[in-house]
Amino acid sequence: MRRTILIAVLAAVAALAASGCAAPSAATEAPPAAPAVHQHAASPPSAERDPGLAAQLAKARLATARYVTSLRAAKADGYGIITRMIPDMGYHFLDPTIAGFDVTRPHILVYQRHGRSWQLGALEWVFTEKPASPPLPGATYGSFGAACHYKDGTFVPAAAGDQCARRSPQTGARFNFWHPDLVTLHVWLWYHNPDGLYSGTNPLVRPFNKG
Repeated sequence: MRRTILIAVLAAVAALAASGCAAPSAATEAPPAAPAVHQHAASPPSAERDPGLAAQLAKARLATARYVTSLRAAKADGYGIITRMIPDMGYHFLDPTIAGFDVTRPHILVYQRHGRSWQLGALEWVFTEKPASPPLPGATYGSFGAACHYKDGTFVPAAAGDQCARRSPQTGARFNFWHPDLVTLHVWLWYHNPDGLYSGTNPLVRPFNKG
């Protein structure tokens, strides 16, 4: 099962690379650095000024509306936890079967939690390299360093898969999969972000940091 998930994840990001990613320049596009945490520059909102982007976001809303307050629906459709709460961001749930960029099928759903209630905040796509052209108008990117992920959402930075322990050093949960350095694209579709649609973090979800 672990090998199946890893192959699916790598196939997904490889398909993204094959669909139009430019190799990074050594001088200007260094690979995302460890530790394995999201890094992202803020960007101003732009959907209000771009009808093309607004149309794309409308498609994404229609496709993901069933997940907004139902984590159960997301899990039923194949999304499984890959991180616990990342401050000012959320819990990340991945569907490893999704390949390529499709605005209606995000690789990752980013949730906020309060008690037993869950709220979908952002959609996320991952790439092995920065796309040659933005998949959405005005898109900006973040990064997630190479890491070992475990079944309960804990993860550990690791440059290679053979560095992954079979059990989570934090909790003892079983190993799930490893991924290389990734380029990330967040879209705060379901929770307003004053730092911008594509910002990796959102100050308004800070109250959810402790669950």
